[in-house]
Amino acid sequence: MRPTELLMEEHRAIERMLRIVEEVCRRLEAGQDVPAGDLEEIVEFIQVFADRCHHGKEEDLLFAEMEKAGIPRQGGPIGVMLVEHEQGRAHVRAVKEAVAKYKAGDRSVIPTIVRNALGYVSLLQQHIYKEDNILYRMADMHLSEEQERQLLEGFERVEQERIGPGRHEAFHALLDRLEQTYVHH
Repeated sequence: MRPTELLMEEHRAIERMLRIVEEVCRRLEAGQDVPAGDLEEIVEFIQVFADRCHHGKEEDLLFAEMEKAGIPRQGGPIGVMLVEHEQGRAHVRAVKEAVAKYKAGDRSVIPTIVRNALGYVSLLQQHIYKEDNILYRMADMHLSEEQERQLLEGFERVEQERIGPGRHEAFHALLDRLEQTYVHH
């Protein structure tokens, strides 16, 4: 398996979460109750799986190898992806802060949760499309087999060190559970 294929598999999991987030936002806007625990788990999935693990692999490993292969960071697609990662983090921080208030019983933060959560969804949908169709194809064309082998090893280290054994499976189980609750009801 190529490094980009692994990252694309992670994109499919992130897209499942984006669909859940959209449905959760619809419920919140309709005045339905969404358990604070579900919101906290959604934030954790995004911060740990999507950001620390997936974006970490890109920022610390893939992008660096692409630069070595001659693809510029500034003014190129890598620079754009980095800016979008930061925009995503800002949305998620705002959601996390608002969720803490929601958990404490403050319903006035619902519009803040919805606005930032849907902003994140919209950003990530476009971001994933660009990575799958532009950035990863560039990587496939420019990276050597040796670079790809080292990337896969590095990705495995990121899994172990940043999210820990068994977390990947736990996150997929969370996706299954939240889909049952919010998407396939």
